[in-house]
Amino acid sequence: MRYPRAAVPAALSALALLWGASAASALAGIPGGAQAPSAPQTGGSEFGVPARVTARPFVARLSVPRSALAGAPPRVALVLEEAGVGTVYLSAQITDLSTHRRVVAAVPGWVRTRRTAYVRWPTAARLVAGTYQVSVSAHDHHAGTLLRGAHSSGVATLTVTAPAPVVAPPPLPPAPAPLPEAGVPTPAQTVAAGAVFPVAGPRSFGGPEDRYGAPRSGHIHEGQDVLTAEGTPVVAPLAGTISSTSYQAGGAGYYIVEHTSVGFDLVFDHCQAASVAVSSGQIVAAGATLCHAGQTGDATAPHLHFEMWVGGWYAPGGHTIDPLPYLEAWERG
Repeated sequence: MRYPRAAVPAALSALALLWGASAASALAGIPGGAQAPSAPQTGGSEFGVPARVTARPFVARLSVPRSALAGAPPRVALVLEEAGVGTVYLSAQITDLSTHRRVVAAVPGWVRTRRTAYVRWPTAARLVAGTYQVSVSAHDHHAGTLLRGAHSSGVATLTVTAPAPVVAPPPLPPAPAPLPEAGVPTPAQTVAAGAVFPVAGPRSFGGPEDRYGAPRSGHIHEGQDVLTAEGTPVVAPLAGTISSTSYQAGGAGYYIVEHTSVGFDLVFDHCQAASVAVSSGQIVAAGATLCHAGQTGDATAPHLHFEMWVGGWYAPGGHTIDPLPYLEAWERG
């Protein structure tokens, strides 16, 4: 249908009036003005604007041993990263996977990003055999927490095993008794010759420090100590002749040397003061009293320091031997 030209402007004017009335009606319900508020700017890909993503710290590397022996927890090393952030706050814990309870915690505090940080556990912390989870947590200055994902979870499993029991080696067999030197009587032969024990009273051989060969300052112990009470009689084990009696303030104290009929020279040190009962050149029988036990000279307790010499006391070629096998034989009789 065709309209006259004059009718078209009139129709357009009518439509404009109708639109204006509708817009006015819509604006009438908006308080404070006739303009509609602008649409909120929420952003997002649906509007063609990418959504903003907040940076968070993440674990770039975590070093936890897979297994360890029971005892102190192993040290943990890790590297934390976050774009544009220099430090993050680090904490860590170890959880027992059998009970799901935390057993150890540590807070290294603020650490540098992109640098190796270490978790050192409390010195008193101990782990028993079992399976544990080691986990680290971190947050930045904006409360952004650690980003956990498939490749940077900050979690590792640790298996702790009990150490293998220490098995003590079997005891060594006793050392064989040293063979006597040629021409030197054996302990049994001296017993057969009537030897007696040189201390006539309760006594003991003491400990390792009292043995022949025990270390001393600048030398070794060349005799056997027999511990006994002050004043216990000291007697000649074998018949012989007294070679010397003398006094040495910084060493033997009052001492006696006897040359026996079987070839030994015997030395008796640390005699009690004023107790020496023999003199040089005197012949004595086995069991004759020589002195009383004391602690004169370099001694801290009453005892007899007893030496046995082969080849002569301080004679060229003369030397000491261990007197303990002889003393033990004389004690048994």
